[in-house]
This record gives sequence, C-alpha cells and structure tokens, in this order.
Amino acid sequence: MQQALTLSERLIAVLGARLGLRFFRRRDMLETLDAPAHGHEAPPGLLQAARDTGPDLLARLRTTRSGLSDDEAATVRAHVGLNEVEHEKPLPWWRHLFHCYRNPFNLLLTALAAVSYATDDTEGTIIIASMVIISTVLRFVQEARSNKAAEKLKAMVSTTATVLRRESPAHAATESDTVRQIAPVGRMGREVALAELVPGDIVLLAAGDMIPADVRILSAKDLFVSQSALTGEALPVEKFAHPCESGGSNPLAYDNLAFMGTNVVSGSATAVVVTTGGRTFFGSLAERVTAQQPTVTSFQQGVNRVSWVLIRFMLVMTPIVLLINGFTKHNWLEASLFALSVAVGLTPEMLPMIVTATLAKGAVVLSRKKVIVKRLDAIQNFGAMDVLCTDKTGTLTQDKICLERHTDVWGNFSEYVLEYAYLNSFYQTGLKNLLDVAVLDHAEMHQRLDVVNRYRKIDEIPFDFQRRRMSVVVSENGDHHALICKGAVEEVMAACNRVQHGANIEPLTPDVLARLRRVTADLNAEGLRVVAVATRHLPPVRERYSVADESELVLVGYIAFLDPPKESTSPALAALAASGVHVKVLTGDNDLVTAKVCREVGLTVTGCVLGDDIEAMSDAELAQTVERANVFAKLTPAHKERLVRMLRANGHVVGFMGDGINDAPALRAADIGISVDTAVDIAKEAADLILLEKSLMVLEQGVIEGRRTFANMLKYIKMTASSNFGNVFSVLIASAFLPFLPMLPLQLLTQNLLYDLSQTTIPFDHVDSEQLTHPQRWNPADLSRFMVFFGPISSIFDVLTFVAMWHLFGANSAEHQTLFQSGWFVEGLLSQTLIVHLIRTRRLPFIQSRAAWPLLLMTGAVMLIGIMLPMSPFAETFRMQALPLAYFPMLAAILLAYAVLTQLMKGIFARRFGWQ
Repeated sequence: MQQALTLSERLIAVLGARLGLRFFRRRDMLETLDAPAHGHEAPPGLLQAARDTGPDLLARLRTTRSGLSDDEAATVRAHVGLNEVEHEKPLPWWRHLFHCYRNPFNLLLTALAAVSYATDDTEGTIIIASMVIISTVLRFVQEARSNKAAEKLKAMVSTTATVLRRESPAHAATESDTVRQIAPVGRMGREVALAELVPGDIVLLAAGDMIPADVRILSAKDLFVSQSALTGEALPVEKFAHPCESGGSNPLAYDNLAFMGTNVVSGSATAVVVTTGGRTFFGSLAERVTAQQPTVTSFQQGVNRVSWVLIRFMLVMTPIVLLINGFTKHNWLEASLFALSVAVGLTPEMLPMIVTATLAKGAVVLSRKKVIVKRLDAIQNFGAMDVLCTDKTGTLTQDKICLERHTDVWGNFSEYVLEYAYLNSFYQTGLKNLLDVAVLDHAEMHQRLDVVNRYRKIDEIPFDFQRRRMSVVVSENGDHHALICKGAVEEVMAACNRVQHGANIEPLTPDVLARLRRVTADLNAEGLRVVAVATRHLPPVRERYSVADESELVLVGYIAFLDPPKESTSPALAALAASGVHVKVLTGDNDLVTAKVCREVGLTVTGCVLGDDIEAMSDAELAQTVERANVFAKLTPAHKERLVRMLRANGHVVGFMGDGINDAPALRAADIGISVDTAVDIAKEAADLILLEKSLMVLEQGVIEGRRTFANMLKYIKMTASSNFGNVFSVLIASAFLPFLPMLPLQLLTQNLLYDLSQTTIPFDHVDSEQLTHPQRWNPADLSRFMVFFGPISSIFDVLTFVAMWHLFGANSAEHQTLFQSGWFVEGLLSQTLIVHLIRTRRLPFIQSRAAWPLLLMTGAVMLIGIMLPMSPFAETFRMQALPLAYFPMLAAILLAYAVLTQLMKGIFARRFGWQ
C-alpha cells in the first residue's frame, strides 16, 4: 500500500494539473464526513459508505435513488462548496513577484549589484538594479496575463457528469424503491458541470467517463475502472455494488468505491456521490503534494541547457577580462568593476520574460485558431512534432456517419437485421459511439417506435476493447429472452456457430465462412464500415447475463456505414507533409476501409500493418516497421500506445490525436497529446492540447503557430549569444592594447540595459515562412556553433572603430578616453541593435523580410537614444562627450559593412549547417 501511494503522490500532481482543479478547505455536509483526512487515510465517511447498505447510505446522505432536486443540490452546494480540488494554490501577488525574481540571472545580477554598491559604484548599482527590476516586473506582468489567458482557455474545455436530478422534492422516489436500471446516457440523466456536483447526487457512469467525485456504486454491469492515476497499476479493477464489511483503512481495498480522477474503462453503473472537492481521496493526496516541485519538462530542460551554456561562457570569460585589465592598467579596483560590467553584459536576464511572453502570446493566437493550450510548454513540442499519429473516423472523414445498408448474411436488403440493430443501440447504456447514433437516427426507424414498445430490456453485456462487441438481452411478450450482439465482424463471427438466411438457419461451416468474408470484403472495398449482428434465443429463466453467454450465436446479417472523407483532409495532409510532419493512421477499423479512405484523401499507403502482426513483432522488428508503414489497422489501445512509444524511441517527436477512451494510453505516451472538446473525459484529461474543431487543417495551423512561437524564442537566444560573444572578444582585444578602459563600467551597463529593452518586443515579431516548414528543437550545440560563427564578426568592426577613434579622431591617450569610449558606446549599441534585424531572418533584412512594427519602433527608439545620449544634458553623468560630425559617416560605413558581411556569412552558415 505504501509503495502504491508513493507512486500516486508523483502521479497526482500531473493529474491535478491536467484536470485544472482547484483545492480549498471546507466543511462537509454531514457530521460523519467532517473529520479531517490525514496522509493517505480516507475520510471516515467514505469508509463508512463502503460498508453501508444502499438504503442506509442514501438516508445518511439525505438523498433518494432518483437523485436530488435542483433546489436541494443548490442548498447542499451552498454549505459544502463547489466540487473543486486544487493541485497548486494560486500564489499571492507578492510570492508570484518573488518567483519571477528568483531565477539564476536575476540572482547573479543582484550579487553583482551588491559588489558594485560595496565598491561605491553608485551609478553601476542603479543600472544593475534597474535591469533586475525591469526583468522581474516584465515577467510578472506577462505571467499574470498568461495565467489569466490560460484560465479563460481552460474554461472553454468543458467536462461534465451525467446526473439524475428530480424536478422537485414532491416527485422524489421513496426509499423502498428498487435500484433503477441504468438508463441510456442522455435519455434520463442530465449533463452537469463537475464543479456543481454535491454529496447525494446520483451519477450515471459509462465507458470513457471520468469519475467526478468519490462515489459508492449502487448498481453496476461489468464495470471496470482504471485507477492507475492513484496506484500506478495499469490493469483496470472491477467494481461491484454490494456492501463491503472488510478492507480496513485502505479505501482502495473496497471494490464498491470509485475515486475522483480515475476513469471507467468498460461497463456502466449508477453511483451516489459521497465526498466532493478537497474531502475526496484525491483531494487529500493533492493537499499532501501541493508543496512539491513540479516535474521539469523537456522544454524547460532545453531552456535550462541553453541558459547554462551562456552562464558557463560568462564564468570563463569574466576572470580573463579581469586579469588582462588588472595587469595592463594596474588598477585592480577599476578592472574589477569593468569585469563586473562585462559579466552583467553576458547575462541574458530577459530570457525568462521573453520565454513567458512568447508562450503566452502563442497560446492566445492558437486559441483564435481553435486550439486550446492546456499547458504552455506544450507549444514547443507542437512546433517540434515531426510525426502525427491520428485516428481515421472524424479526422480523415467527415465524422457524420450514416447507416448506408442493412443486409442479411449474403448482402441482400433485410428489415429484421435493422430491427435487431436498432434494439441493440437503443437499449445499450455503455459507450454509445457514432455508429449507434447513426442507427438510432436512421430515417426508416422513426416510424418504427413500436419495435421498442414490443420489447422489455432484461440485461446487457457492455462493450470493451478486447471483445469489440456488446450485447443486450430483451424480452418480447415475456415468452423468451433474445440476446442481440453487435460488433466487429471477426469478433462477432468468432462467437457464432450458425447463420440465418431468410427463415433457414445453417451451420457455420468453413465454406460458408469463406463466402461470408467475401461479402464483407466487398462491402469494405466500397468504403463501407461493416458491423455484424447476431442473436441467440434463450429461455426466460434468469435476469443476469455475462460474456460467457455470447456463444453459439446465430449470425443474422450486417449493418454498413458510410463516413465520407472531409474535403479539407487532402489539402491538410499536403500542408502537413510540406511542414515536415509525417502522418500515420492508427485505427481500430478494418484495413480495407482505412486503405480506401487513405486513397481518397491522397495519403499514399507505404505499408499497412494489422494489430495481430504487431503482437507477433519484437521491439526491434517494430522499430523498423513503424518507420516504413503509415497505416495501422485493427488496433487495440495497447497497440496504439506501443506504436507511439516505439516512434519516440526512434527519436521522433510524436503527436497523437484521438478522442476515445481507447486513445487515452497513446495520448499519455505521446510527446504531445491532442484531443477535441467533444472527446470523452479521459481523452481530454490526457491531452495537452484541445481542438475546438476536429480537423487536420486546424491542427496544421496550430503546428505552424507552435513553430512561430519557438522561432521567436530562438531569435532572442541567438542574438544575445552572438552579440555577447563578440563583445567579449572586442573587450579582450581593446583591454590588451589600450592604456585605458575601452568603456567605463557605467557606460557598458547602460549599453546593456538599452540593448535588452530593444529585444522585449521580439515575441510579437514576424517569422519567415521557410522557418516554419520543418520541425524545430532545442539544440545547445547548434547555439554554441552559431555563437562562435557570428560573434567574432562584430569584433572585426569594433576593432575598426578602435583604430578610427585612435588614429582619425586622436582619442589615443587617457586625457581623450571619453571621446574613445563615447565613440565605441554608440557604435557598439547600434551594431548590437542592428544584429536584431540581421539575425532574425535568413533573408535580406528590411527588404525581403521586415520586422513587426513593435520591434521596429523599439529598436529604432533605442538606436536614437544611443546616438543622442553623448550630445544630451546627461552626457556628463555618463562620462561621455559629443562626437564630431565626421564620426557619423564613418559610423554609417561601418554599420553598412557589418550588415553586408553578416549577410554573406549567413549564407555560408545556412548552406553548411542549415538555418533554424
């Protein structure tokens, strides 16, 4: 037990964050539920609920088998609060502000500011402090905005529970009522937001549902619940409705309890809500792990690696600058201050703010493209994705399935097959998919409600993804029971030993079976999805049936469905291919139907692999197969998950798009899980992104926006790294040959501050189309190469400026060092700011690729400030002087030459290493 709960502590944080739940302390409705939960112990009321009989529990919760009325629920909610659990409490503003300050760069700058203050460098202290304040405040504002935006986006993704609510207490059922039969979802229940659930609510559960609170099962039919979110165990657990007398203090030992955050794998049930919100078992665990640090994502690891590349560079170069200036100038205090300023200049203090602002902007833009981002860091994986695994139905096709044919076993039109299929779909309460909806909506059946009236439901055997079929048992006039089975052709045929043709029933011989398979293959070849229908007549001697009764069936015929391809699928696939994303279809459907749909949408099938083939493959064989094939059919959930994991093991960044319960394992296994707002609860919980429209075109637009977001983050890192590297080389060269400091610490700090301000609008910049055509990933090695390649270019023109100031303008002695320092200050600031426009694009800047107007305005303003500062009234404060007019033509020539050489080197770099 202790081992399982230790794992649950690790998993609960992830689950709580994905559910977006909020935790708050509150009193429960009843005194018996009011004792606090400590550690892993369940609330005493929950354990008592497991031991109570149904009537006793309902009486204690002051409810009925028909549920609460809206007024009663509102009264209870006013007392106990909303059904919300918070994984991580929102930080108060002052702690959030400290969190924004507490990053390695700001801590380093604070230490440098303290050293400046200790050495009486007042101006340096003020400027460094200004950098810290600006960086912290900007990040604080951006994160506050992004958090508000994220909350609004999460509110767009709805998760509900199906609840029984009476119209008024006057219509309440009595406690002597028998446990009601579970009604089809949506027919007798009402969809209610999870937060509105209260103790005493009666909820209906079916495959794909999240358990919305801690509940006691009142009635169940083959109910299997996955508790892996709490225990880490992959196998689902069967739940029952009987009272449990033993189990001790371990709530997971009671098989009549189901817990918030777990999900229904198969079967159906009616349950009563016992505890909600922070009083749930999930809530008690969430409270315990609230203070734990969240798991570092691959995106965060990438940012950290890049940050440490720059920090290590600073730690190596700063002592070198100190030693050179100390030995050549013989003024160690001045050399220390200058080295201190260089260290500040090498610190990318705006990186946290740039990353936060860029991700927040990307999330908002994606929401306009109908993509809701549940986790901001997922945007980077979106841009890095190079393989997309998707299902077929509703993605490649229109998701508007219609019942096209209903035939007997030989393919001839049949009314009685349609009648059997209708009864099966009408009375089933489990996972009601699009095929069932198509049967129920079939036009011919609207005139045949008498079919339902002639029959009474006895029992059902719910669908699961191992059998791939489901059955209902009905009685006509009470003289016999008819088991009606509907499901995948192969699985239904496996349970049959006879076939019906007209009034005749024949044995299912190998010859007959071969003929039947030709009939279904012909239907599949027409693009029809075929579902088999079989029956078995039984004496009316019992009321309960199980999977074992799905045997010796009589195959009566087929119902065939048509789901036409979407018109947008073909251009979307072409756009994804052009963006470097390889699409692979993972479906549980028939391979013939899948292949036909792929041909119709223009997806060339490079290989089709069936689930049975995957079972027989070793990991090494499958690793090769997943690279070659792009269509995988007749898959189970385990097959999908294994395929996704194998693609990731091969080095791909894998996205998986799905909306069913069978997709949940693969959604969790993928680098980026993608679902839709209409998906089952467990699929939405497992996903990182939610699409408001199930379309590959929407997804392709989201991929492009993810890459645009990543490209803007990479711009800042490239600019900062190359500029800092070049400046250090210039400082080393000047320090070795000049009899004075090439720039005063105050001037260097001011230059760094202005340069940082010029880059704060990078998140709003445009991105060239060629940068969006391929997946992008963090690569510190590429950054180091880029830094070494472009950094020294700026040093060349810094040295030219040194030579010009020394020989042309006579700034060659300590008495004229102010002129020299002013000249390099202006040239250094303008060249640094110019590099923003040179490196932001592979194209010709300002002509072939123009920056967004916020970046143009900000960089233009900073360059103007840099030029005017030596001539302003503040010049004396910054130890500067006005520059001669002859300086400016030289400056223009240097900047033009710098731009030309950088552009030429960009071409060389791109041809040799590529341009990301």
